Amino acid sequence: MSELLEKSDYKEILHSKRANIYYLEKCRILQKNGRVVYLTETEKGNLYWNIPIANTTVILLGNGTSITQAAVRLLCSAGVMVGFSGGGGTPLYAGTDIEWLSPQNEYRPTQYVQKWLAFWFDEKKRLCVAKEFQKRRCDFITEVWSEDEDLQEARFYADDLEIENAIDSYRKKIETADSVTRLLTAEAELTRKLYSYSAKSTGISSFVRLHGNHEAQVDSKASDANDFLDNGNYLAYGQAACTLWVLGIPHGFAVMHGKTRKGALVFDVADLIKDAIVLPWSFIYASENRSAKEFRQQCLKKFTEHRTMDVLFEEVEKCCQIYS
Repeated sequence: MSELLEKSDYKEILHSKRANIYYLEKCRILQKNGRVVYLTETEKGNLYWNIPIANTTVILLGNGTSITQAAVRLLCSAGVMVGFSGGGGTPLYAGTDIEWLSPQNEYRPTQYVQKWLAFWFDEKKRLCVAKEFQKRRCDFITEVWSEDEDLQEARFYADDLEIENAIDSYRKKIETADSVTRLLTAEAELTRKLYSYSAKSTGISSFVRLHGNHEAQVDSKASDANDFLDNGNYLAYGQAACTLWVLGIPHGFAVMHGKTRKGALVFDVADLIKDAIVLPWSFIYASENRSAKEFRQQCLKKFTEHRTMDVLFEEVEKCCQIYS
């Protein structure tokens, strides 16, 4: 009974209200006196730092990390998603799929996966949900860029003619798209326009979106922007994976991105928040020669400020209710 009480105590904070995502490197994560801590070694000795697992959604473990079985047990008790990654948070080391060490519990809720599967096998309904996601994506870009004074100071405005035209054009194409392929084509066009606008706003004129090896990018700021986009996107993937785990929906039941990849639904859900926050700050911090650590901290701050977890939960739950 005491163990059950202990586990329930960890879950007092709803995942949608939790504030923390951690990226850790060159440390050991272990259980100490009933808490999860990470240990760093210095010339003056070992230092222990507490991880408030009851208020944490995702932990990314980068280079030089190790974790004990006891720490994993406590993290799973608190419903914390764990991912092993390379330096800076990318890539996730799990083949080619978006994968996470998900807490295992046979009592995960089934109501949402049942509703999701009720429409998922209907191609038309899957397309409708994909469209709903993309509409919310546009709404969130407009909301965040209209409200965020820090973005406006960096010359990112939702009412700039270029952005208004790009989003309005994409909304029309969402409505007329008769297949996921057409929707993906329109989405790619919107993304290119957002990259172009962000590059011009921050003076990174040579930017070309690259994945993985950025040696072809001569301009160091353009290369940094690519790195920051990768790193920030994985933070968004962590939030999306956590949302789906809490709701009990497997990652393989995608509505838009590659349905042959079992992590594709994570991409679909993360799209709701990426462009509004990760994209502009990647360019802003690259143009200012800021560090990867500073960029990650800014992303996490803005995720909390704009309640991204609430946005993810609300949208997935809404689609489950409408289309099941």
